Amino acid sequence: MELLKKWSNFYIEAGCDEVGRGCLSGPVVAAAVILDENFEQNLVNDSKKLNFKTRLELDFYIKENVKSYAIAELPPTFIDQHNILNASIHAMHQALDKLTIRPELILVDGNKFHPYNYIPHQCIIKGDSKILSIAAASILAKNYRDRLMIELHEEHPEYGWNTNFGYATKKHQKALIKHGSTKYHRQSFRLKYD
Repeated sequence: MELLKKWSNFYIEAGCDEVGRGCLSGPVVAAAVILDENFEQNLVNDSKKLNFKTRLELDFYIKENVKSYAIAELPPTFIDQHNILNASIHAMHQALDKLTIRPELILVDGNKFHPYNYIPHQCIIKGDSKILSIAAASILAKNYRDRLMIELHEEHPEYGWNTNFGYATKKHQKALIKHGSTKYHRQSFRLKYD
């Protein structure tokens, strides 16, 4: 199914998505994207449906061919303090803050969002597989976070973050039992598996 380029024909739209909500470690990362009218990219889709190589190729294309994009991250300490839902929404707000163009409508992947700067918003369940700007945001956020987790893997290779990216795989769970948690783990999440 072809993704919708515009939700409405009357507003400057920013698509927003986040990645890393279900991880045990690492930040939550959000991106916001305002498409150019001439943006054409049939390969752009929900980042979860794309392989690593395709996502990286699209990352460059998106950044070069949109009107504005921004990425924001919030660390585990913020997540532990404010909970993952609020941290995800706050990260999206921070990404919107960084855009060089003020949107007139915010399109959000999911069903929850907090009002932002008196700009109307529309929550769209599975928006990253329906709306092009949200799909583009999902790709930017995922690539950014994956690269970061690969870097953090160098510091703590025992958790396998270069392949599980902080998600609760068996290897990650076993490493937590054996080594305990790091400063990159979310202490408010279930981290004991024995």
